[in-house]
Parts: sequence; structure tokens; C-alpha cells
Amino acid sequence: MRIKFHPGAYEEMLESARFYEARAKGLGVDFLQAVEETTRRIQRFPNAGPIEGSGIRKRLVHGFPFSVLYAQHEDRVFIAAVMHQHRRPGYWKERLGH
Repeated sequence: MRIKFHPGAYEEMLESARFYEARAKGLGVDFLQAVEETTRRIQRFPNAGPIEGSGIRKRLVHGFPFSVLYAQHEDRVFIAAVMHQHRRPGYWKERLGH
């Protein structure tokens, strides 16, 4: 199953990695690896994440206060957000039309 990131989700992932890297050398790389592992788990078990609404599922990013919000389609998984858990809920809903 292919993974496709919404451009906004991809950018927020990179922005968060830059933030962590500025705080401690190597922490940004650790964050990206944790997100990558989360997306691999989503690929293997796309129905495992709890449904958050609008057909969107959520998987936690191990070791960081982030979640990957995604929708499963026939042949791909669409990543709508790589969201900090304390960010305003629902900001990503406008991305669902992509």
C-alpha cells in the first residue's frame, strides 16, 4: 500500500523535525525516524488506528507528542496531518479533499 502525504502534513513534519534538531543535535532525525516507523505500521495495519471522525484514523508517534492522522483508500494511505497533540483539533479537515 502506497503512502501519500498532503503537502501541509509533509511540511509540518519537516518543520517539527527542524524544531527538534534546533533543541538537540540528532533529535530532529529521531523524530523523522519515529514518524517513518509510524507510517510503516500504518502501511502494514491500516485499520489498526482508532477512527477520529470523517473516516480519519490516528496513530501515535512513539517518543514524541505527535499523531499521524490518515485515511485509507483502496490502494493508498493518505496522510492528512502529522499533528502535535496539543494543537487545535480539526485544523487538518480542510485537507481531506486532496
